[in-house]
Amino acid sequence: MSDARLLVLDIEGTTTSIAFVYETLFPFARRELASFVTSGWDEPAVRGAAALMGADSSAEACITRALALMDGDVKDTGLKALQGLIWEAGYRSGELKGQVYPDVPLALALAHDRGLSIAIYSSGSIAAQKLLFGHSEAGDLTAFLAAYFDTTTGPKKDAASYRAIAAHFGFSPDHCVFATDNPDQAVAASEAGMQVYVVVRPGNPPLPEGHAFHTVQTLTAIPFLTP
Repeated sequence: MSDARLLVLDIEGTTTSIAFVYETLFPFARRELASFVTSGWDEPAVRGAAALMGADSSAEACITRALALMDGDVKDTGLKALQGLIWEAGYRSGELKGQVYPDVPLALALAHDRGLSIAIYSSGSIAAQKLLFGHSEAGDLTAFLAAYFDTTTGPKKDAASYRAIAAHFGFSPDHCVFATDNPDQAVAASEAGMQVYVVVRPGNPPLPEGHAFHTVQTLTAIPFLTP
């Protein structure tokens, strides 16, 4: 693992609990949606998110469309952008704090000190990623992070997405490490040539029987991140 030059991290189930996403972030966005869109309808960012959802005819249309996408758990780029705007207001007010596992700040510091570039690749928008790490319970962690990637780079289950991330840094995929809780993402990153670790956290879905993944229970259990 001494040849690793880039560490790519998933968020949900890897750096941050699935429960935080589904029990804190999503309910907050749903609760604040109507008032946020109604009061901010003249803001270009809100209108832009609505346009991406195909619902920019009125605030009411935007709210209805966003709720439908939320109900269907659809990974829609416009919805992600709108949720990110709502979360930004919550983080800036102090009502929200980004949850990270206790090992995450140490792992980021170790990777950074050992000369690795660190990137985030999540289905959540880049804006939402920056907010979570910038307003985390452990403080501002963004100084450790060199880049952020979301689904605008490509689907997380597509090997080409991981090759694109490696190319962004000018690294060969075999010098890149991806940590995730998701087996399908692990397969895609592995097919791209990355070294992969599947993180097993409390509350994560069980891995398929007979899997051949390298597994760790904390990021600091990855060999080159061991204190």
